[in-house]
Amino acid sequence: MLSLQKYTEQARLWPASGRHILAQFDDQTIVVYQAYNREIGQHAIQKGHFGGDFNLERMSWIKPNFLWLMYRSGWGTKENQEITLGLRLRREFFDSMLAAAVPSSWEPAVYPSEQEWSAAGSRASVRLQWDPDYDPAGTKLQRRAIQLGMRREVLEAFAQKELVEVIDLSDFVAEQRTRISARGWGTLQTPTERLYRPADAAIVSRLRLGR
Repeated sequence: MLSLQKYTEQARLWPASGRHILAQFDDQTIVVYQAYNREIGQHAIQKGHFGGDFNLERMSWIKPNFLWLMYRSGWGTKENQEITLGLRLRREFFDSMLAAAVPSSWEPAVYPSEQEWSAAGSRASVRLQWDPDYDPAGTKLQRRAIQLGMRREVLEAFAQKELVEVIDLSDFVAEQRTRISARGWGTLQTPTERLYRPADAAIVSRLRLGR
C-alpha cells in the first residue's frame, strides 16, 4: 500500500516553481500513476501486470505526481479513466527511462539542432514532457511536473516485467473527490511525495531539475 499524508502538510514543503519530480519512493522502488477503463484496470489489478485490452502498439504515459493525474482524469470521473492505479516500479528501471528520454519539445541545451532532436525522438522508446503542476482544485501552478511516454521494448518491459506492485486507488480517489467538492482541503489526503533526484548527476543535469 501507499503512505498517505494530509495535502496541506505536504504542500508547504514542496517547491513553488521549477522542474521537479515529486514522487513516493524508497531505496528500491518508485510509484507512478495511470488511469484506465475498467477492463484494462481490473486485469492489471488481478494479474499484477498489463494484458488483455492493453495496447502495446501505442505510447503509454506515466506520472509520478498523483495530483497531476487527478487533474488529467478529473479525479477518476473522465470516460475510460475510472480506474486509478498506483504502479510500483524498480527505481533502476525508472532511472533508465529518465536517462533515455527525449523531450517532447526541442531543448537547445541538450540537442544542438532541431533536426538532431527530431531524429532522436523518432528513434526513442521514451519521451519526456514537462507540464504545469496543479493544485487539488485544478489551478495551474508555477511548478512543473514530469510525465514519461513509453513505447516499443520499454513499454513491453513496463507492462510485463518491471511492475513490483499494482495498487487499486479507485475507492481512495472517490473518497478524496468528495472532499474536494466540499472544499475540505484540511482533511484531503494524498500519497506522500517528496523530491526525487536520480543518483546519476548526469541525469539531473540533463533534465535541468530544479530550474
